[in-house]
Amino acid sequence: MSHPASTQILVAGAGPVGMIAALALAHAGFDTALVGPPASKDDRRTTAIMAPSLAFLSKLGLHDDGFAGAAPLRTMRIIDATSRLVRSPTVTFHAAEIGETRFGLNTPNVVLNAALEQAVSEHTNILRVENSVTHWKLSESFAHATFDEGKSIRSQLVVAADGRNSPAREAAGIKARRSELPQAALVLSFAHERPHGGCSTEFHTEDGPFTQVPLPGDRSSLVWVTRPDNARELLALGGEELALRIEERMQSMLGKIAIEGGRQVYPLAEISASPVARARVALAGEAAHVFPPIGAQGLNLGIRDVEDIVAAAHAHRDDPGASAALEAYARSRLGDVTARSGLVNLLNRSLISSFLPAQIARSAGLAAMREIGPLRNFAMREGLRPGSGFSALFRSSREQVGR
Repeated sequence: MSHPASTQILVAGAGPVGMIAALALAHAGFDTALVGPPASKDDRRTTAIMAPSLAFLSKLGLHDDGFAGAAPLRTMRIIDATSRLVRSPTVTFHAAEIGETRFGLNTPNVVLNAALEQAVSEHTNILRVENSVTHWKLSESFAHATFDEGKSIRSQLVVAADGRNSPAREAAGIKARRSELPQAALVLSFAHERPHGGCSTEFHTEDGPFTQVPLPGDRSSLVWVTRPDNARELLALGGEELALRIEERMQSMLGKIAIEGGRQVYPLAEISASPVARARVALAGEAAHVFPPIGAQGLNLGIRDVEDIVAAAHAHRDDPGASAALEAYARSRLGDVTARSGLVNLLNRSLISSFLPAQIARSAGLAAMREIGPLRNFAMREGLRPGSGFSALFRSSREQVGR
């Protein structure tokens, strides 16, 4: 295949965030190249796509009926399953409390990737290159990506969605603060006797969160964050023994369970890049931020990265990779990324820490959300989209003044 000499925007990385970025930029009228090997067909994880992200995907032509195998999240619950002196109360969040029918959809990654790949293949404004970039050359005016056999593409902007070890980030000279965590995540799916009722339950343990998320029927996915040695031990267990361990950890709330085929373990880390844009490169997804799987924030934060990249590129259409465009993007992401990653990392560290004040603070915060309705509503809205909680408070205050 002969590659064109240039395109307006090159998206590096063909995972979910990369594919969404390519679709959104092409939808906005930019000639776009999506570069990188196809997403793994053996990814056993699921992703909770929250309602605002689903609305954004719908604008790109990706509707609910394209996500076969997804299940709605109507209720989210946090249970303190630690054995520590200070324990938090159980907190339950219902989407109906904020006028929503659901918080989002829990979607198997293979289903999400397949839907995105289909949409990319059908878009005439996207050039698909299934090779990795072997060399980057970033100049004042253009970015040059070179592939195997010496073929290359020149672009005005590079969207780096090429993962936590992003070569494009390194080429741009963007520093990333990285901390390997003493945790790993075991992921799998299982069937169970009792219906989940669209409820996801996050058990807080001394090793990290143990999170059950609904799938269609009497099935759920699991993300069990624990010590790496324990994760390896669990991975090696027979199906019946592992099922008993999971049922015990879940306090048998879904009855007897049966493990489905395919388990995987992923090491966990905290990564924060700063700035998120430089030298004609804008970072998105895990190239910009990585944190533990708590509160369904990962992909949704990456989708908001994409939204802000598109907005900055649209405002600087003549040169979407110019310094002014990159600075606008970096400013737009600062508050959201700092708040989300900071909150998730703080909550995770409060779980695995034996520091008593941290446990007291976590317990007090969850107790306040349980007992104070407006605070709980604020937290739910902010969890879906930054600023929506403040907007709701402002509307409520204005209505009360009006009365």
